[in-house]
Amino acid sequence: MNQIVPRRVASVMFASMRCNGEWGSGAGKGGGSGGSVRDAGGSFGKMEAAREEEYFRKTSKSYNIKKEQITKLKSHLVDEIHHHEDSIKKLQDEIQRHQQKIKELNKDESTLGK
Repeated sequence: MNQIVPRRVASVMFASMRCNGEWGSGAGKGGGSGGSVRDAGGSFGKMEAAREEEYFRKTSKSYNIKKEQITKLKSHLVDEIHHHEDSIKKLQDEIQRHQQKIKELNKDESTLGK
């Protein structure tokens, strides 16, 4: 099982795989005993089961950690891009400076030969 999926969600997923019904379809039909709404079954039971799964998915620590890591990585990469763009600009300025120096030396050299 992927590490991102919390243990609670994983146990519910495996429990649902062993049953013939859908989540929230009533006690003993795959929904399991999860409170009066889920035990009653029907569309409210299914909706409650879906909300519960969404809650565990969104609030799991590993989910939040991964999301935070991705955000930090994006920020770091943007910073790296800016750093490299600055480096490129500095190097282009150096190239222009050296080219200008070569032009000046060529002028000096041509005046010496006369």
